[in-house]
Amino acid sequence: MNTGTYVFTQLIKLLPKEAFDWIVKNFEGDKYVKHFTCWNQLLVMMFGQLYGCDRLRELVSVVTAHSRKAYHLGFGKEEIKLANLAKTNANRDYHIFEEFAKKLIDIAQNKRINTPFELYGKFYAFDSTTIDLCLNLFWWAKFRSTKSGIKAHTLFDVVTQIPTYIHITNANVHDTQAMDQIPYEPNAYYIFDRGYFDLGRLYKINIINSYFIIRQRGRLQYEIFDGEALIEDDDGVISDQIIELTGYQSKKKYPGKLRRIVYYAKELKRTFTYITNALYISAKDIAMLYKKRWQVELFFKWIKQHLYIKAFWGNSENAVRIQIYSAICAYCLVAIAEHDCHLNRSLFDVLRVLRGSLIDKTPIRELFEKPVDDGPEICENVGFQLSLNF
Repeated sequence: MNTGTYVFTQLIKLLPKEAFDWIVKNFEGDKYVKHFTCWNQLLVMMFGQLYGCDRLRELVSVVTAHSRKAYHLGFGKEEIKLANLAKTNANRDYHIFEEFAKKLIDIAQNKRINTPFELYGKFYAFDSTTIDLCLNLFWWAKFRSTKSGIKAHTLFDVVTQIPTYIHITNANVHDTQAMDQIPYEPNAYYIFDRGYFDLGRLYKINIINSYFIIRQRGRLQYEIFDGEALIEDDDGVISDQIIELTGYQSKKKYPGKLRRIVYYAKELKRTFTYITNALYISAKDIAMLYKKRWQVELFFKWIKQHLYIKAFWGNSENAVRIQIYSAICAYCLVAIAEHDCHLNRSLFDVLRVLRGSLIDKTPIRELFEKPVDDGPEICENVGFQLSLNF
């Protein structure tokens, strides 16, 4: 008879419970609570994310089916009822789960900081994804006459593959406004899509001695100080120039020097123009870093497909935020498990195996000992990434 520990229990042992207890105490989350604490709630929500539950009722049904294991899985001694879980999601302060998600992000990032990368430094991609909601149920997130929605503005570390900052707003908030909330670091590189082309905000990045890479939007009036146009070198660089803006408004917003790079992507047969304040790395590396920006798009696709943040388990803003932060906690937990157990697998593959083994008692490492034939899937992923390279 196998008397080992459930896989889900092995996973939650990787979580810093002391840090979570401190956060709960700070927000008085368990005040007057006798049963089903914030810790129990977090574990139930993360179990639902990893198990792949579409609805709150499905989650409660699965947990009830394994009620004999509930205490060992961390769900508490009392039976979990649909009404009680819905009530706690609607009423408990979502900041508890937000702060713990930030803690897990820091842990996961530090564990994966030595991931091999082409360049040395800190490189972040910033983008947002819109999650459409039903206006009748999510009236608090209205942004069109017949539609509701929220945006998750995400700062993604392209080296560690971990989202380091997530800012949730209504869908009617313009992307450039979210740039003001980014926790910028000196000497770090920030990669933006051209939808974030705001010279005033980009100059603020330059002032704090950080670097940005962005595609040019519209026509710029400028004067060339250095660099000449090339026919095209072996790396695909057509031109690499140091410029200064001469338009009245643009010069007022960005009075410093910029670097303008025109790059031809052979595999896509397209030309791209990049604007950056990074003057001392090669134009090829600039193009490579912008190519890495699509990792945040892949992250959005990954988390929407394999975790559950599109079909929400509650209608209130508090419940929606708790579910999103629970999904981020689950993502970080998968990343931490992949590192600590030395699995050497993609996060998708780790999640896929764990999803079918949460209530098994096999040690996590043994689940990944047999090699996996990834032939067809690798081809599919490569094709998908090639379609999103730029």
